Amino acid sequence: MLANSLNTNEIKNAAGTEVEFSRLSSSERSTVFAQISESPAAPHRLSIKHTEVGEGLAKRRRSVLRFDKTSVGQSDTTKPITNSVYVVCDIPIGNMTAYTEATNVLAELMSLCATTGAGTTVLFDCSGLGATALINGTL
Repeated sequence: MLANSLNTNEIKNAAGTEVEFSRLSSSERSTVFAQISESPAAPHRLSIKHTEVGEGLAKRRRSVLRFDKTSVGQSDTTKPITNSVYVVCDIPIGNMTAYTEATNVLAELMSLCATTGAGTTVLFDCSGLGATALINGTL
């Protein structure tokens, strides 16, 4: 369970600087956080949602962790823009006895996005191989 305030370096921006969030709302399977210092005209949100489908061995849980940040447009400064980034885990929970392989594939995704090759340092600046491909639209 996440704390109501994420303000002790849980979330960092590309410069490695802490970004603080506070819980806005919660339901049984979803929650929304707002950046503590956001402007009303420029919301910066973190949302987490879980849904389950299927039954028995076919049961799956789909979990989404998503950031949406509204800011001033750069080419047309009169129109706000929203950047959205999210991670989806689709886990076959009906046919698993442990989360080992789900953890492994999430670690692989994080590693590809936050490191370069043999590097073991987490790169918050999005210069990791996968992050670069996502941001620049390269393959």
